[in-house]
Amino acid sequence: MSHPIPTNKEIKLSTKRYIVSKTDTKGIITYGNDYFIEIAGYSEAELLGKPHSIVRHPDMPKIVFKLMWDRINKGQNIMAVVKNLAKSGDHYWVVTDFEPKIDPLTNQILSHTAFRKAAPREAIDTMEPIYAKLLELEKEGGMEASEKYLYGYLENNNTTYDNFINSLVENKGLFKLFFSTMKKLFS
Repeated sequence: MSHPIPTNKEIKLSTKRYIVSKTDTKGIITYGNDYFIEIAGYSEAELLGKPHSIVRHPDMPKIVFKLMWDRINKGQNIMAVVKNLAKSGDHYWVVTDFEPKIDPLTNQILSHTAFRKAAPREAIDTMEPIYAKLLELEKEGGMEASEKYLYGYLENNNTTYDNFINSLVENKGLFKLFFSTMKKLFS
């Protein structure tokens, strides 16, 4: 399946709906809720069994996914602001929060569930130039260059990745309640 050619058209997500998908430990989609299927523009059959990177937008720096996979493969949560690519070539911005499913007997990660909600416009406006810079650095010096820049940016702003994202998406109150409720529903 060829990757769609990106357009400049943004799909506006409902603030009242959420996107949920599950993958195995290798990132292969095993479940997508109706809203994920609708927004991504693929049929359920086209999504199931495919790598989640099917919705990866080329504007997203590799370092963001490395950071996410490093954390979720350790069974740790991470929240990220992500630009995804629909089958049409249009894009949509989400705040993604992960929940690993861990086998209580072996302590091994069995799968990952991603909960997504429409990203606040301020978060998108903040992340777009940062992601553009990270992409530029990745083209010039690989992921190591973008990683160095990202951690330098956070250090210069006297923050951590988690604190930066939490403040950006205002991860408190109803926003925070949304993710904790979703995790209870899908656990």
